[in-house]
This record gives sequence, structure tokens and C-alpha cells, in this order.
Amino acid sequence: MIFFGRRLGAALLVVAGLATPLSASAPTPVGDWQISTGESRFEITNCGDGTLCAKLTWLDAEASQDETLASYLGDYVMEGATPAAANTWTGAVNYDGDVFSGKLTMVDEDTLSIQGCKAIFCKSMELERI
Repeated sequence: MIFFGRRLGAALLVVAGLATPLSASAPTPVGDWQISTGESRFEITNCGDGTLCAKLTWLDAEASQDETLASYLGDYVMEGATPAAANTWTGAVNYDGDVFSGKLTMVDEDTLSIQGCKAIFCKSMELERI
């Protein structure tokens, strides 16, 4: 699998694991998030039928130079995912003809832990609520 540097890899993995929010007392991934390095930002919303969607909303100047990544700016990079366990969701992201599988875990209200894989290649990262 090609991981498109930290910027795109993070972008894809973030959205790969999104789904319906937890109960009212539990943290929810709905909101605005950024990769812990600050290179990209996403808006996570309810997209209907019990799933969440994620839209790439911002790239820093360096990340904007990646034409493939920049082509997704303003687009939903993930549309729908489902709960897998308490505080955990799984889903898939289509990017440049590839499908990535991912797992998102809410560490706390302001931190998401992401693991994404394609075949045997996996990558992990964190996002922060903004």
C-alpha cells in the first residue's frame, strides 16, 4: 500500500473509521478535527442512516502542494461507517482507486486514535479536536 506521506495517510485513516456517535454521555467524533501535526483538518458530521461522514476542509501550505491530496479538499473522503465496539468504529475510504480499512477509537473527548490498513501494511496516528 502506498501511504501518501503523513499528510495523506493521516487524512485517509481519520475518515476510515467514522460512524454513529456514542450515547449522549460518551464522547462523539462529530466535530472539527486536525491531524496532531496540524497539516490537515476535517469536519465530521452525521450523514444519515446512523453513519458519519468526513470532509477534508483544510490543508496547510505544504500539504496543498500534493495535487492528489489537494483534489480532495472540500470533498467527502468518507461517507458512512459503523460502530464496532464501545468507543470504536470501522469503515472504508476510497482514495485514488484504492480502498483502505480503518479503526477509529475515541481516547477521550478531544483525542481520536486511528489505525488504518491495506493488506498487511498498517499505520497509526492521533487527531485532536479543534
